[in-house]
Amino acid sequence: MQIFRNFAVFLVAGFVVMLFISYTFEEDVAPTVVKDASIADGENELLPQVIKSVPLDKGYAFAGESVPVDNFDVYERLDREMLVNSYWHSSTVLNIKAANRYFPVIEPILAEEGIPDDFKYLAVIESNLRNETSPAGARGLWQFLKSIGSYYGLEINDEVDERLNVEKSTLAACKYLKDSKRKFGSWTLAAAAYNMGDTRLRKELDQQKADNYYDLNLNDETSRYVFRILAVKEILQDPQAFGFIIDPQHLYEPLDKYQVVEVDKGITDLGDFAQEHGITYRMLKVYNPWLRTGKLTNKTGKTYQIKIPGS
Repeated sequence: MQIFRNFAVFLVAGFVVMLFISYTFEEDVAPTVVKDASIADGENELLPQVIKSVPLDKGYAFAGESVPVDNFDVYERLDREMLVNSYWHSSTVLNIKAANRYFPVIEPILAEEGIPDDFKYLAVIESNLRNETSPAGARGLWQFLKSIGSYYGLEINDEVDERLNVEKSTLAACKYLKDSKRKFGSWTLAAAAYNMGDTRLRKELDQQKADNYYDLNLNDETSRYVFRILAVKEILQDPQAFGFIIDPQHLYEPLDKYQVVEVDKGITDLGDFAQEHGITYRMLKVYNPWLRTGKLTNKTGKTYQIKIPGS
């Protein structure tokens, strides 16, 4: 009998423990919400950080065209990109720094060509303002494919790639965007076309019987595209409001101190050319990334403008 009594006590104790564990587990995995407003001010219990949602409590516009955030789908798509870019710290800090270098070059070209200033943020989401090459072969700050870049007047060959020339590629982007605006009637759709191509966008508009970007059901990249531009615009216009405190001396300086040397003949050795002009080969390429090799054959006798850094 004693054995049975002990066994009964053991079962009861075990049942109590299981109830306790079950209750505790349910408490631990309950949805996380702010129970006390003071926690949101930094009195969090586990990690010394404050992660807040971004309030979307104002009107938004892209290139002067209203964003219908009263539509829950549009609201949530914008919310996603605002959060992703607000908490993508290293990338956003680098973009803020690089914008200080490249926006002074891009902005006056957009203005002169009649392109809304908001399109400078398109360059940010395309390349993070770096002369990089995508897996598809798109290159430069504006990420032109070779075929499209050539169509809009950029020289692209083994020795010269003007997709990497900030001024010329920005002009080419302006031409592309103006063509798309004429085709689709809005700057928002022109931005979408920049990402997915005019032909594909026209096909989607016709098939879906839609006439604006926000009503289209597109591939994931293009569906997020304009919202990414909007998010980057909001953050870069007021970085401190989003917690990005960048000392002005940490911003990347514009590459605006240079002289232009016009060259209408071939250059057999750009290393010698750099040395003759009192600079390093590295600085020659930093200021002229469109020079792709160690020479410039120039068989056609074209006149090239090469930047020579200096005071």
